[in-house]
Amino acid sequence: MLKVGLTGGIGAGKSEVSRLLVEQGAVLIDADRIAREVVAPGTTGLAAVVDAFGEGVLAEDGSLDRPGLGSIVFADAEKLAVLNSIVHPLVGARSQELEEAAAEDSVVVHDVPLLTENGLAPLYDLVIVVDASPETQLDRLVRLRGMTEEDARARMAAQATRDKRLEIADVVIDNDVPLEALQRRVRDVWADLVRRARGASE
Repeated sequence: MLKVGLTGGIGAGKSEVSRLLVEQGAVLIDADRIAREVVAPGTTGLAAVVDAFGEGVLAEDGSLDRPGLGSIVFADAEKLAVLNSIVHPLVGARSQELEEAAAEDSVVVHDVPLLTENGLAPLYDLVIVVDASPETQLDRLVRLRGMTEEDARARMAAQATRDKRLEIADVVIDNDVPLEALQRRVRDVWADLVRRARGASE
């Protein structure tokens, strides 16, 4: 098994790269999706978040109001740390379960937005960073996700710098390129990952 950490700044296009890797045959463990699962209605995770932040973080249907909570924590480092202390252990435990269920010769890609910030690079056999310029990130967040420019800049500022991400990269995938070029690059990276996985399982 080859354990790959995949990360990138918000708006860099990491989700597109993870989708392309799955098309090639990767087993994807998506930390963001798991983070939503562990605070779904009825979970101990959601109860802990409400204990910490109050019932104002709940939507009318009893689910977590993620944008509302985001606007609270992304402007306050201490509150963000509290949220992370609740969610991250739950995500880690579920990710471990999913990894253990994968076949021995799999390439398991962990899609982890905060891999750099949380010092998680040593957990993986190699780290792929999806890279895009800050200008590209900002454009995608405003144009494609409908964020205000102020909100987008705050989200970007709350993450590790581009330089910090690139420091931990074993492989960099440039996503300031047309989709066809990105697809070619991902295919090349996948071929390398498969070779490494075979070497690791021999």
